[in-house]
Parts: sequence; structure tokens; C-alpha cells
Amino acid sequence: MTRSEAGRIVFVTGGARSGKSTFAERRAAQEAAQNGPGVTYLATAQSFDDEMNDRIARHRADRPAGWVTHEEPLAVPAALRAVTTPAALLDCLSLWVSNLMLAGHTDDAVLDAADDLLRAARERGGVTVLVTNEVGFGIVPDNALARRYRDLLGWVNQRAAAASDEAHLIVSGLPLRLK
Repeated sequence: MTRSEAGRIVFVTGGARSGKSTFAERRAAQEAAQNGPGVTYLATAQSFDDEMNDRIARHRADRPAGWVTHEEPLAVPAALRAVTTPAALLDCLSLWVSNLMLAGHTDDAVLDAADDLLRAARERGGVTVLVTNEVGFGIVPDNALARRYRDLLGWVNQRAAAASDEAHLIVSGLPLRLK
């Protein structure tokens, strides 16, 4: 597969409530408008309480009619390989890494899964928009699990950003193109 035939990766990061999901949804819709209809939304969130139920319901309601949604908390590379629409939107790497950690995956296993996800994005063709939180701008967490999460997500984000064709940082709803 040549680079022109390979799938393209768009990396979108920012803080909580920065507007990254809205930006990513617009980017995926733009891609579908140019390259054929269809966006597949891969959701990694799991609901463990009422507040998260409300967040998930809001995200579902905000998606355009006609988008295909797959909710997959763990087997994200396999779910991405099954996507047939020209555009795929994965929201988000942050929750996926957390899900893998809580399922007992080692750091190496999480990084291997991230590499597999990036291979899947390249192999499938079309565009894959990856959404993630930037968690490294804050203070050093006061417990080992939170520090492990911050570090592991940082490493996953570095790999995804390096592999991306485009990278955007969203701050207060404003996109800054990084590459």
C-alpha cells in the first residue's frame, strides 16, 4: 500500500470541555461530504453512574442522523478494522486507555494496542479522526494510578500524533493546527 492509498489520521487533542469532540465531528463530516457519505463513530465511554449516562446520551443526541455508532470500550482496533464508511471518528483515546488499564492491561500491552490501532487506521483507507485529552498540562497527580494513567496516555498520544497526517490542539473552542 502506498502512502496515497493508506488511510489518513487526524489527531485532535485538548483539555476537558475544550471543544475537541465538536471539532472532530465537523472534521469527520467534512471528510464524508468530500469522499462519500458515511461516518462511523466509535465510542469508548462506559457508563458506571447517572452522570456518565447523561454525558453519553448528550453525545448520542449531538451526532448527525445517519451516522453509524459502535460502542466499544476495549477491542477498538478490531472495531476500526470493521468500519466501511469513508470517515471514522474515535472518541476517545483517553477513555480507551483508562478502560484498558482498568481491565488489567500492562503498560506494554496498552502501547501495543495503540500501535495496532494506528496500523488499523492506515490499513482501512479513508480518514480516521482520533480524539484524546491532553492531561499533561496539569499538576503531577498525587497517587500512583493517576500518574501511571497520565504517563501512559501521554505515550499513546505521542505515538498517535507522530503517526498522524494532521494534528490539532483545541483550546477554548479554538483550533490550533500543529501539523
